[in-house]
Amino acid sequence: MDVYSPAEAAAKIIKSRGLDREIEVAFVLGTGLGSLAEALENPIIIPFSDLPGFPKANVSGHIGQIAIGMQEGTCIAYLQGRSHYYETGDATTMRVPLETLVALGAHTLVLTNAAGSCNKDIYPGCLATITDHINFSGRNPLLGLGGEPNFMSMVDAYEPRLIKRMKRAALNAGINLPEAIYMWFSGPTFETPAEVRMAKTLGADLVGMSTVPEVILARTLGLRVAALSIVTNFAAGFSNGNPTHTGSKDMALQGSVALKRLIRAFLKTKEEAWGIRQVTISS
Repeated sequence: MDVYSPAEAAAKIIKSRGLDREIEVAFVLGTGLGSLAEALENPIIIPFSDLPGFPKANVSGHIGQIAIGMQEGTCIAYLQGRSHYYETGDATTMRVPLETLVALGAHTLVLTNAAGSCNKDIYPGCLATITDHINFSGRNPLLGLGGEPNFMSMVDAYEPRLIKRMKRAALNAGINLPEAIYMWFSGPTFETPAEVRMAKTLGADLVGMSTVPEVILARTLGLRVAALSIVTNFAAGFSNGNPTHTGSKDMALQGSVALKRLIRAFLKTKEEAWGIRQVTISS
């Protein structure tokens, strides 16, 4: 009897549902951004609940399914929703979905999120490309694994060539796309005004409750990573910011129009050897 890991088993199920080619680029869609997958041609759609090791969708604004199809001549996978550390207390909660994407051929991962801003020049409704992060939570999905392979360098974790490609796509689409440093808070409570002042002092432009564990996991899997934020609000205490989950979802829905244009332009903007993984590290 064959024994498969959860990721291998999930990949087999996805292939059995009609996937007959390798995925090239995968997107993880943040709060309120599930509609981006509507651009796919003849998509294969599978609920997370059908896939072993995939998280349950417990937060409104996260559909909880994978959609795979062609877009701009590229085979794309959209994870419509994610699981957050604050839902499970487990920073590895997105490991199996990312391992499954790699098993299906993915080489590039674009993470999206809804974020609060503590930079007056990055205001609600803006898109921003993340260039670095601050892991304020202190949690790490590699904790407890042991072994030297897990001493992963985080220099250029957000791949410079992908950032350059994203900014070129934004220019082509007529979208302003500032660069930003993102600080990860564990959630589920929003940051306090004092924490936001600290984040700004330490150099953060954006604050949020996701993305960073996925970047770390993706690095260990050899995926090239880019990340985009829709700024849904000014962070607590900054420019009268007082965030709510409902407000974040509503603003994310508005910002998704520009994000769809940016993704379309990104997929059209090819670059030499952009489909090569950086490095593969076992853990």
